[in-house]
Amino acid sequence: MHQNSEKVLMKGNEAIAEAAIRAGCRAYFGYPITPQNELIAYMARNLMDAGGVFIQAESEVAAINMVYGASAAGARAMTSSSSPGISLKQEGMSYAAGADIPLVLVNVVRGGPGLGSIAPSQSDYFQSTRGGGHGDYRCIVLAPKSVQECADLTYLAFELSDKYRMPAIVLADGIIGQMMEGVVLPEPVDVSALPKRDWTVGHLSLRQNERAAYKAARHITSINLVPEELEAKTRARFERYETIKAGEIRFEASGYKTHCGSFTGEGPDLSIVAYGTAARVALGAQRLAEQEGIKLGIFRPITLWPFPYKALSKIAETGKPILTVEMSMGQLVEDVKLAAFEAESKEKRAQIHLLGHSGGVIPTEEEVFADVKRILGK
Repeated sequence: MHQNSEKVLMKGNEAIAEAAIRAGCRAYFGYPITPQNELIAYMARNLMDAGGVFIQAESEVAAINMVYGASAAGARAMTSSSSPGISLKQEGMSYAAGADIPLVLVNVVRGGPGLGSIAPSQSDYFQSTRGGGHGDYRCIVLAPKSVQECADLTYLAFELSDKYRMPAIVLADGIIGQMMEGVVLPEPVDVSALPKRDWTVGHLSLRQNERAAYKAARHITSINLVPEELEAKTRARFERYETIKAGEIRFEASGYKTHCGSFTGEGPDLSIVAYGTAARVALGAQRLAEQEGIKLGIFRPITLWPFPYKALSKIAETGKPILTVEMSMGQLVEDVKLAAFEAESKEKRAQIHLLGHSGGVIPTEEEVFADVKRILGK
């Protein structure tokens, strides 16, 4: 994907926007909110030059429904916002999931609940990984920890969304969106060579002897008033979700020893589970631990849905403690506990601990390391 290795300095928000354009996004609709405004501003400056459509909608509700319509008409489409703005988009997200509409939504998370603050947070984890709107559905959720991953995972989000005909979410936070790093941008796709969407709305006309013969119109909707039919469609959708679980899980694990694909007890004294900014903090704690001869492993889920339960359960089977570090009061930790519950050896199953902050407070490397030593009794 990175044929040209030249790095450019960009903010995370800008890298997301540029990667979206290069991934073939030709329709963006949004409404300003901090801390993702650089993203919408970048789209305003650059998307139309790429032959796309940019509209600053009158509201978040309008924006998500514009995305729904543009995608249903055949365009790769995207919107972005931050926490309370994402909440307003949830009805449209549920409609898109129910109609099997591919779209990409970016959430640069801020402190909450309510209007909260403009400081970075991870407290929208439940909203993203559990659907967020009404009904039975899921969204693919990708969590970058760097500006490079902002570009790479946005590019991937469009591919996965199209492949599985469902919404995909890029879940960042205020630090990831605002920070500047060098990034190698993905090569632009040839929009004309993208897989054809043979399910889009409208009708096709064939002219024969100056007379138009119309094919049946394709109508895209999430409504179905026959309970058995709606259940059948939902079940089919969940079968597709199982396919995603089998083939699209992504994670990063450092500081572990493996044997035959399983994590061994010879690895770290303690594992930290974190994503996004919290995972960057955990890396600093890992370096502090090395100076005192303490071995820390870091397990970073990249796909928050589907979550890497199986891989994390193997770590839990070693019996070594696990510390979940997150910028919320305890949301990621619920999935960590579920992973530990799946461990085959119930007797050796790891104890799960939580270091959580909320409202925009960010854990420090020293704080994480102090909690590690407390858990280990050092």
